[in-house]
Amino acid sequence: MRRQCAYRQQGGEPCRAAPLRDSQFCLMHSPEHAKEVQEARRLGGLRRKREATVIGAYEFEGLSTVDGIRRLLEVAVLDTLGMENSISRSRTLAYLAQVALRTLEVGDLEERIAALEEILRGQRNQRTSSPFDVESSFLETGQKEKA
Repeated sequence: MRRQCAYRQQGGEPCRAAPLRDSQFCLMHSPEHAKEVQEARRLGGLRRKREATVIGAYEFEGLSTVDGIRRLLEVAVLDTLGMENSISRSRTLAYLAQVALRTLEVGDLEERIAALEEILRGQRNQRTSSPFDVESSFLETGQKEKA
């Protein structure tokens, strides 16, 4: 049986975390590590607060979309353009331009695939079989050849 932290939550539920090697409690509930846990929570709160400030200042929504990646590139390019002229600045700008071109390409492909999928959905609603259903199209072709 797996050992569990001896701490009980307000409703009497066990903590369920594994205890430290020579303790009954996990790191979060160990009285010996209370100051470390408090400092970690403080730093985590500061990081989240700073992250929210940066997201708001740069209007950055994350890297999960092509638009989010484009916005990050825009910020990086603007920051780099504000630097003093140097070889490393030029290299950075050239690299960011390459990444931006690739991002535009991916965004274009994403739009084209979405358009094709929309067309296929419309065709699928008009007929029962999929144009990508190899087995049914093969059978239809084979039947036509025998007839």
